Amino acid sequence: MAALGSAGRLLHFARSSFGLTLRRRSTAAALAPNAAPETQANRKPKTGILMLNMGGPEKLEDVHDFLLRLFMDTDLMKLPVQSKLGPFIAKRRTPKIQEQYSKIGGGSPIKHWTSMQGEGMVKLLDEASPDTAPHKFYIGFRYVNPLTEDAIEEMEKDGVERAVAFTQYPQYSCSTTGSSLNGIYRYYRNRGDRPKMRWSVIDRWPTHPLLVECFAEHIQNELLKFPEDKREDVVILFSAHSLPMAVVNRGDPYPQEVGATVQRVMERLGHCNPYRLVWQSRVGPMAWLGPQTDEVIKGLSERGKKNILLVPIAFTSDHIETLHELDIEYAQVLGEECGVENIRRAESLNGNPLFMRALADLVQSHLKSNEPCSRQLTLRCPLCTNPTCGETKAFFASQKLS
Repeated sequence: MAALGSAGRLLHFARSSFGLTLRRRSTAAALAPNAAPETQANRKPKTGILMLNMGGPEKLEDVHDFLLRLFMDTDLMKLPVQSKLGPFIAKRRTPKIQEQYSKIGGGSPIKHWTSMQGEGMVKLLDEASPDTAPHKFYIGFRYVNPLTEDAIEEMEKDGVERAVAFTQYPQYSCSTTGSSLNGIYRYYRNRGDRPKMRWSVIDRWPTHPLLVECFAEHIQNELLKFPEDKREDVVILFSAHSLPMAVVNRGDPYPQEVGATVQRVMERLGHCNPYRLVWQSRVGPMAWLGPQTDEVIKGLSERGKKNILLVPIAFTSDHIETLHELDIEYAQVLGEECGVENIRRAESLNGNPLFMRALADLVQSHLKSNEPCSRQLTLRCPLCTNPTCGETKAFFASQKLS
């Protein structure tokens, strides 16, 4: 839930501190100019995979435009007089958000990780699925370059025949995947033209076996770093971005899909430790889905549970919610305030080769299915208030793939 996560953090900037040294260094490396993997720029693909995500500013000077697009997204949030209030909030928040990004290496590493994951994915696909090769990945961010609309134009210029909109949010929410898919639909609607490519969409994958295996592997690795005599007492907190209850009560499927991921991961781990699913990044006076991650850390500490493992279960790559909110605000500042003995965070999936296999397997299985989208995508939230959602779902469901 990166999109709402950043929206929440942007509206309410919390305490800043120096990040954990190891993760700060890895983030800085990810942002270095020569750190990005070589792309397949000259490839003429048959199949294009558009990797959809929120994105994040790579440099501090990109923060304002990032915020402006975010606060103008009516799929993400509804503001009074949004055309005026959105730019006002973006301008006002820019200095503090730049300060926040400066604490995690000067920008977001999400483009670096997405590029690395995409490269690994298409190499595996070319070997495993020669009938749909060559494959090429494209990055389509919602609020920062490379924007989704620009990626679509590039795909069409490349002569892509088969286009897959592949959400990088494993669990579906109207605020994240829904917003990105609406962006694709609006691109064609505003242009008044039919797509030159045959589109389909991978709209959710919360229980994919290799995704579950990746999370379990990272949890096991981090548990081994706790003192041996404390290891069995560690409480695992699966943390995902919260949603306003107004969104939940419209029928957004996100909470149950996150819960499904947690259940599969704990089954894979043999229920080795006690655990809870918690929710981070609440902001403002409205009711949000709980319990909140910070409040749970405090409550556990008060009850003598002082060994805690944080697991970002809805985030597959590092970004502001993991590197700042979890690592600094919770694991460092809050942990010290509460007197927690050991509080760690499981590494994000980032460059794990097994995760690249998961992405490739998802695309290969999707292409073989010849289905334009999941059955779930065709169902609007029962109390949906956004007419574009229905139009977008109809757009993808009606695509002719053969």
